[in-house]
Amino acid sequence: MHIIATAGHVDHGKSTLVRALTGTDPDRLTEEKERGLTIDLGFAFTDLSSGRKLSFIDVPGHIRFIKNMLAGVGGVDACLFVVAATEGWKPQSEEHLRILELLGIRHGVIALTQIGLVDDELAELAHMDVEERIENSFLEGAEIVPVDSLTGTGIDTLRESLDRLTESVPTANNIKRPRLWIDRAFAATGAGSVVTGTLTGGRLRVDDELALIPGNATARIRAIQTQSESRTKIDPGHRVALNLANVDYQELGRGIALVFNEQWHRSRKFDAAIRILPTLTHDVSRRGAYSLYVGSGEWPVKIRVLGPDRLTPGSDGHVRIFLPESLPLLPGDRFVLREAGRDETIGGGHVLDVDPVLKASEAQPDLSIERVVSEREWITVDELERLTGVRTDPVLGDWVTSEAVLAALKQEVQSLVEEAGPLGLDVALLDERQRLAIN
Repeated sequence: MHIIATAGHVDHGKSTLVRALTGTDPDRLTEEKERGLTIDLGFAFTDLSSGRKLSFIDVPGHIRFIKNMLAGVGGVDACLFVVAATEGWKPQSEEHLRILELLGIRHGVIALTQIGLVDDELAELAHMDVEERIENSFLEGAEIVPVDSLTGTGIDTLRESLDRLTESVPTANNIKRPRLWIDRAFAATGAGSVVTGTLTGGRLRVDDELALIPGNATARIRAIQTQSESRTKIDPGHRVALNLANVDYQELGRGIALVFNEQWHRSRKFDAAIRILPTLTHDVSRRGAYSLYVGSGEWPVKIRVLGPDRLTPGSDGHVRIFLPESLPLLPGDRFVLREAGRDETIGGGHVLDVDPVLKASEAQPDLSIERVVSEREWITVDELERLTGVRTDPVLGDWVTSEAVLAALKQEVQSLVEEAGPLGLDVALLDERQRLAIN
């Protein structure tokens, strides 16, 4: 399955287009029906002519619901970017494009909607305007398909375009480390607590015991559904509904992750690479009320710029981000940073270190495993995997270290043996690593 997020300005017809493609109305709230705009996330599915399955996440376009949009685009494979031929490129079109870039989306198709309401000349002008707007973005060169969702004009062509797109988009990796960020939670009649989300990282099975992070609650998977089909197991890259036992749905909510507890480090701070948007009119420093969007959650955070005391518009840099609660993060996780006071997107980037040990003034974070080991000198294989997501071979017992530190340990033990003389060394006085070095 491939997961596609809609994006674009409010009232440009995203939900109507999804309904035309799938036969499912993604607007599920009464208020959405009455107001004619998407407020929260909507979901729909369809099968393409190739047999590939698509899952759509319909996100709100209105600026007041940007946090709901951000909750929906994590874990998606590509986007269906919607621009109305009647209005052309709008401010929210630009912000959605920048957010998708910050989150690492690299594939997409553009739908030029409401094409039946303009003449050929205006349609051509709208097409040219979109081409100009997407220059130097990940959408440059993407197919632009004119459609009219109400009459069906162009819908089959768009489906063919989506089929070509998904042919080139890689499917989700199974690293045997599942994580599901909850984007909806509710009580289903006769079933109990149900959550939905996009499964990444690994397989889940019925009866798996999962930790809910943040928090200390646990839950057991009672049932699994995808595309309204019941499964006993589900692989990453699917939209999933989980029926959970041993937990009340009121303990569940957007931003909580379901994971195998022993596989994850719980981060209260992390170091990250960040790109500041060039459209900002001010520098970014530790001063400000910031909101972090990672997974499906929104979190008030404090930041510390690493190196200089501030970052200028359009610049790349590093920051340390302090969370109000622990989250199960991995290097490479994408995030977006907004400033609450100005109600604007500041920038975004990816996690480098989920458990920084050096002071901010000394930190030089990157994605290398060698740095994580070097900063700690000694670390167990299991702990290193929790921090990096990578399983490495131990060098001494269950420990990982650098060649230099290992050589120093062996020299230390050799000196202790020589100092003990003919009576021999009392091994009971040695620590675990010293005893391993003797053997």
